[in-house]
Amino acid sequence: MRDPARLQAAIEILDAVIASAASGGAAADTLAQRYFAQRRYAGSKDRAAVRELVYAAIRFSAEPPVSGRAALLGLARTRRPELLALFDGSPHAPAAMEADEPQAAPGLVPAWLEPALKARFGDHLEAEAAALIERAPLDLRVNPARASVVDVAQALGAEPIPGIPFGLRLEMPVPLERHPLFLAGAIEIQDAGSQIAVQVAGARPGELVVDLCAGAGGKTLALAADMQGEGRLIASDTDRPRLQAMPARLMRAGIADLVETRLLNPQKEAEQLADIAGTVDLVLVDAPCSGTGTWRRNPELRWRLTPERLERLLGVQARLIDLGASLLKPGGRLVYGVCSVLESEGQAQAQTAADRLGLTLLHAQALSPGSDGCDGFFVAKFERSC
Repeated sequence: MRDPARLQAAIEILDAVIASAASGGAAADTLAQRYFAQRRYAGSKDRAAVRELVYAAIRFSAEPPVSGRAALLGLARTRRPELLALFDGSPHAPAAMEADEPQAAPGLVPAWLEPALKARFGDHLEAEAAALIERAPLDLRVNPARASVVDVAQALGAEPIPGIPFGLRLEMPVPLERHPLFLAGAIEIQDAGSQIAVQVAGARPGELVVDLCAGAGGKTLALAADMQGEGRLIASDTDRPRLQAMPARLMRAGIADLVETRLLNPQKEAEQLADIAGTVDLVLVDAPCSGTGTWRRNPELRWRLTPERLERLLGVQARLIDLGASLLKPGGRLVYGVCSVLESEGQAQAQTAADRLGLTLLHAQALSPGSDGCDGFFVAKFERSC
């Protein structure tokens, strides 16, 4: 593909991303994969170049552009002037520019979110917001039952993450899905913030532990490692496709016998967990959230979040905390986590829950890329009175 054709491909993908963000459809990476699956003539260098343009345009603008063309025009005219010559109207290239065409404006955060982020970060807002949309490194968690941190670090050229015993970081992401260490269950991709949340949870051998919103099982695997093969770990979720992805990961990690998966029906979770109500040592609630802490991995999330969606998420989070608390035995712990940098989903949600449920708030920690070098994350730990 010629450079103008690559630019036109990026415009077409961005059009799909903008439409998908408005409708709650597929993520940018999925849309890019679908686009290239239908265009086998695009080689690996073409795909890489087009993806770079797509994500540069997404990171450039905090507000949804009117079109993919407007997104790239804004990027070209503001930061990438070398792209302007590619709007040349040649075959398979974008049409020539017109003087009054709409173009995206640069921005770090959506305007409606600025007050909330200012409340969180104060005078450091600009630096923290910039860190939120930088490209993220690749963080790994080593499975101590399969390999040592030292050996994995040497094999991959990775650096230890300070304060995280089994965490390693690769500054330049590399494909690992077919690496022998991954296939052997020795490593899993997991951001440092998520690893910190599991550290806060402090699962112990012999306990009954519930990962209430387990998804595909990233934190389930880390909880199981802390349990050292002893106890009972229940991983539940209402998302069938994500839960179905877990067994293969459990087999690779060698913990399939420890983990029981439960597919729950939305709004009927309490009924399906009634057999363990009041008996659980530890519940992890990794709740659905705005994803504001993961913008550096998924920058188009800035185009998806709305005040209405955030309000719905706050209600879901409160309901899941209540459900998790109902499972605890006296002295049991509940850990609530969200990949968000918004105080409404973090400290405010945690304090309200403690007051509402009569739980003791033992720990609350807010993380951000700018301050902590990991995804934005909030984690709180509660205890039920004996």
